[in-house]
Amino acid sequence: MPARVPRRPMEDIDPFANAIAPPENESLQERELRLQKERAARQISEAIDAELSREQAFEKKRPKPVKILLLGQSESGKSTTLKNFQLMYEPKAFKAERASWRAIIQLNIVRSVRIILDAISRAQNIGGRPASARSSVSSQDSAFPRVDSELVALKMRLSSLLEVEQQLMKRLSVPGEVEPTERPLASSSRRHQPRELAVNSTVVWQGVFRRTGDGNGRESLDSDHLVDWDDPEDPGVKLHACRDDLKRLWEHPTVQAILEKQSIRLQESAGFFLDSIDAVTSLRYIPTDDHILRARLKTLGVSEHRMRLSDPTGGMSRDFRIFDVGGTRSLRAAWVSYFDDMDAIIFLAPISAFDQVLTEDPTVNRLADSYKLWTTINSNKLLQKTNLILFLNKIDIMQAKLAAGIRLSDFVDSYGRRPNDFDSASKYLKKQFQAILKQNSPTPRIFYCHLTNVIDTKSTRYVLAGIKDMLMRANLQESHLIL
Repeated sequence: MPARVPRRPMEDIDPFANAIAPPENESLQERELRLQKERAARQISEAIDAELSREQAFEKKRPKPVKILLLGQSESGKSTTLKNFQLMYEPKAFKAERASWRAIIQLNIVRSVRIILDAISRAQNIGGRPASARSSVSSQDSAFPRVDSELVALKMRLSSLLEVEQQLMKRLSVPGEVEPTERPLASSSRRHQPRELAVNSTVVWQGVFRRTGDGNGRESLDSDHLVDWDDPEDPGVKLHACRDDLKRLWEHPTVQAILEKQSIRLQESAGFFLDSIDAVTSLRYIPTDDHILRARLKTLGVSEHRMRLSDPTGGMSRDFRIFDVGGTRSLRAAWVSYFDDMDAIIFLAPISAFDQVLTEDPTVNRLADSYKLWTTINSNKLLQKTNLILFLNKIDIMQAKLAAGIRLSDFVDSYGRRPNDFDSASKYLKKQFQAILKQNSPTPRIFYCHLTNVIDTKSTRYVLAGIKDMLMRANLQESHLIL
């Protein structure tokens, strides 16, 4: 019979026991010091547990947060609507981000320049060699605007700004991932468009371009102090030096003819600042609220923003959580996971895009795509108790298009021979969206609809304030806090 192996003590085979076991040859003084540290650590742990329990109990007693989901196709105005919420209810935080948005506006300017320079290059390839400033354009070649020597010289000088674009994109790529994605700007033409910067929503990009303090160990809310004016890589200096060339490029009649021929409408795009060159290229430029609302930075993923708002009577305040999700087709599958437990969905339909197509699919009209998305949302049973609020957005651009003679009936057959004015067109589109809700909603619901231009802060302020009050009252009633 083999010899019996003696059992090893538990502390020899238990790593945790080994970790907490007192050290060998511990003196009485060392033991007392160790026990004191253990008691202190235990007290801290118990205090943390008690605080967590109090917070959990408090969260159970307080009203649940009001949750709002912003939906709509890409470039419908979701991010601008969110900025309006921040501007209204978190002005200090909004002000603190001015320095960061300054860099994004600079990137928007350079991107617009790149689009123009690319369009000029295509015109050169189509029309042959550049014509001299004095040469005339024959009637045979008039279909293609000729690029004269002055425009060629402008193009060469402004090509140096593309280095500024790379510099800004490089800085934005730190501290997280930045993904360039193909996307044309507000154009019915989908050819040869440059790439657009897209920042992951989990990356806090705002701190990259902002001075962290005022030199006295405290955060400064003075906008002028938020910018590091001594930054040797500040693109503002280069843009200021190119200011006159930028103005000549944008105002050049041949450039306007080239853009029109290639169906590129920069003025309709978020991030368009070429009409404000003097302001946005000044040496100590600080973005205005209006400029920040117009700035364009594509964000990938879902971003959540929390803010605490007061109720309409000035009494109890409530937590609001606003979710902004991507609108491109590849990101829409993620929408459904946010449908549960939402108090409201603000759906943005850019009705100005009735003559445009999707970036992802040039065969799909953007207005038709908004109809389809609105149908999907209205018919979803998870949302049958959710307030649906429709923003027929970008009415300023639509008004300009209709006034310029672009006919809605050329793109929407059912519009027929109705007058081609904004009042008639907007009423018709409103009825179409209302009919979709009535036909597809699982239960009867109120049709909340607003004609909006979300870059107009004054008009948007009234709309958002009304929505906030409506949702807060509904939420308080549901919680039995008001009758």
